[in-house]
Amino acid sequence: MEEIPSLPSLSSLSPSTVSFLNKQFHRKEDLFHASRLVFELQNRCGDLDRKLIDLNRTLETTLLAYVFHSNGLHDLFRNINLQLNRLCSTTCFSSDGGGEGRAEQLLAEELPALAKEVARVETVRLYAETALNLDSLVGDIEDAVSSTMKRDVKKHASTQSSEEMRLHALKILKLTEDVLTSVTKTHPQWVRLLSAVDHRVDRALAILRPQAIADHRSLLTSLGWPPPLSTLNSSNLDTRKSSEVLNPLFTMQGNLKHQYCENFLALCSLQELQRRRKCRQLKGYDQEIALHQPLWVIEELVNPISLAFQRHFAKWDDKPEFIFALVYKVTRDYVDSMDELLQPLVDEAMLAGYSCREEWISAMVTSLVIYLAKEIFPIYVGQLAEESVTGVQSQARIAWLHLVDLMITFDKQVQSMLAQSGLLLSLQEEGNMQKISSLSVFCDRPDWLDLWAIIELGDVLDKLKLEMEDGKNWTMKVQGAVLLAGHEDFRSPVISSAFLQHLSAVVDRCRALPSISLSSRFARLAGAPIIHKFLDCILLRCQEAEGLTALTDNDALIKVTNSVNAARYFGSVLKEWCEDVFFLEMGLHDGDQLGTVADASRFSGLTEGSGSSIFDGEIEKLEKFRLEWVEKLSVVLLRGFDARCRDYLKNRKQWQEKVEEGWMVSKSLVGALDYLQGKMSILEGSLNAVDFVGVWRSLAAHVDRLIFSGILMSNVKFYDGGVERYSCDLEVLFRVFRAWCLRPEGFFPKASEGLKLLKIGEDRLQDYWAEGEKWMAENGIRHLSVAEAEKIVKNRVFKS
Repeated sequence: MEEIPSLPSLSSLSPSTVSFLNKQFHRKEDLFHASRLVFELQNRCGDLDRKLIDLNRTLETTLLAYVFHSNGLHDLFRNINLQLNRLCSTTCFSSDGGGEGRAEQLLAEELPALAKEVARVETVRLYAETALNLDSLVGDIEDAVSSTMKRDVKKHASTQSSEEMRLHALKILKLTEDVLTSVTKTHPQWVRLLSAVDHRVDRALAILRPQAIADHRSLLTSLGWPPPLSTLNSSNLDTRKSSEVLNPLFTMQGNLKHQYCENFLALCSLQELQRRRKCRQLKGYDQEIALHQPLWVIEELVNPISLAFQRHFAKWDDKPEFIFALVYKVTRDYVDSMDELLQPLVDEAMLAGYSCREEWISAMVTSLVIYLAKEIFPIYVGQLAEESVTGVQSQARIAWLHLVDLMITFDKQVQSMLAQSGLLLSLQEEGNMQKISSLSVFCDRPDWLDLWAIIELGDVLDKLKLEMEDGKNWTMKVQGAVLLAGHEDFRSPVISSAFLQHLSAVVDRCRALPSISLSSRFARLAGAPIIHKFLDCILLRCQEAEGLTALTDNDALIKVTNSVNAARYFGSVLKEWCEDVFFLEMGLHDGDQLGTVADASRFSGLTEGSGSSIFDGEIEKLEKFRLEWVEKLSVVLLRGFDARCRDYLKNRKQWQEKVEEGWMVSKSLVGALDYLQGKMSILEGSLNAVDFVGVWRSLAAHVDRLIFSGILMSNVKFYDGGVERYSCDLEVLFRVFRAWCLRPEGFFPKASEGLKLLKIGEDRLQDYWAEGEKWMAENGIRHLSVAEAEKIVKNRVFKS
């Protein structure tokens, strides 16, 4: 029977061993666990032995690499030594009278070559040192990552020890990245060295990140995240005081809180390291998209909540308002904890450019957008497709518009939540509104945006159809239209205001979209057709009035003036809108939105500061319509005036006689003037002030040409009595127009200057024949040519 080995004496044991045994066998009952302790110690010893073997292998590899580089350096230095000896002997030979030619050759050729060789050796030495340093650092990284893997496999390993190893690995990774950044700046030609190190580091990170995320998810589960959503139902989603759910991030305490914070910092540090690496690797390229990635720790908070949402969302496909209410409530309830608890940790990890509040809201909105894109919109699109095939009207269009209303309302709530911390302005400046908008679902599906525009336009036109059929809307004036664009009274019918209200609603939809390109596309597809419809309506009314009575009837004139007023009011409001930066930005994107390149003239106009808006083309069409029909009004009045004064113009004999006794004007002109004054009174009462000025000025120009060509240029002989008659007729004509201007004769330049020539005495006309054009300029005759003036003077008859 073998003797049982006796225990060693207490004095032969080291103090650490004694302390370890006292700790493990503090009580008598601990002796029963001795076999388990022996098993654990044997396993640990085995791990240490294997690690020692790995370290020996690494040391052997490092020593071999060092020997290789050392031999290379030895050969280089030996070569340099030989060249220096040769240089020394050559110098000695030169000093002994070897000749100045050899010395000059040495200075010109061999010394630069030697300096170049020394620099090359220094570069090789630096390369070798850097390579060895990086190899050592990467080896430490791989050892640390390997240790974390082995500790994760061991069930008895403590989480704290695993976290310490991960932090140690991160520290070495940061040191390695510092070296790589320095090499990139000082020696960018060492591409292969950088690539080899990056490859090994990427392999380590491919192991480290999933481990850190797995540990983080485990900690979140221990904390009770995600919080239960079962207390939320359709009856309390919209109320602020719904059943209170404790926030696990606020309730965690003690060691669990410490572990979560340490793991949070490690994950943030890992992301910051990844950002630095991307920044270095993408230097010289567009880094904005690649560098600003969602915050990993926030994604891990949102992902389990998104999965929990699915069970509720599946029951609410026909009640999307509950979906938006639930997402908003959860986002709002936990947003404060992001600022108060997590933001300090992100700042401590030096993860620049991240706001936990913004990332939380963005991640929640993104999860909602993904669900809408995968589950909700495909259903609605399918219903619309079925409706187009069967031709049976369904509720799909109404449901689509209702969903969009919910999305816009939700986005406003989210923006309000962000505005409380002052982040909304920075988001707008950086063009990151897509991150916090549920309408970003249209960014990846422009075909859905086109479908929405079609539905929106159809809905607006259906509503406008009823208003267009109401005759009162074409006669009643817009209340308050005088307040726009100064103090001008547009006298516009109510129908123009109705069109503008619906167009304004479409523009508000455009503003809600998170991208200018999307806004431009939607405005072009849903907004511009509304303007075209308005233009078609007023054009049709004018054409109907012209076709029925040739605008000779007063009601027809008023119908046209109402349309002109509507066009002017509509165009003025559009111009006022288009001064806004939003419309200018949409105009710049309009060419890209429609898949065309903007005209060169358009961009040249922009460079001159004229600006280009999304509705410039429509404004131009409204302006063209208005000018065309204002000119038609003046032509119609001129045609009526001409018909009524035809006898007056044909009576050549009257210019040899005075005006009939008791009359201040020719009898044959009275009817024409009465017609002109009556029609102008109707236009003055129905047409807006600006266009009325255009009408009477155009009419005055036409009447001036009519009188000049019909009387002064018709070769009639003017006696003294005829000149007096012509003067009285013009004075009465001027009196008609004096109601709208102080000097009406200025708007009848040819007729007025013709009268001036007729009134000149016979003796003064001798000067005209002598000086001609110079005399005309001195006497204020500027609108008549020499030939016209000569013809008038020749027809003047003076009785001796």
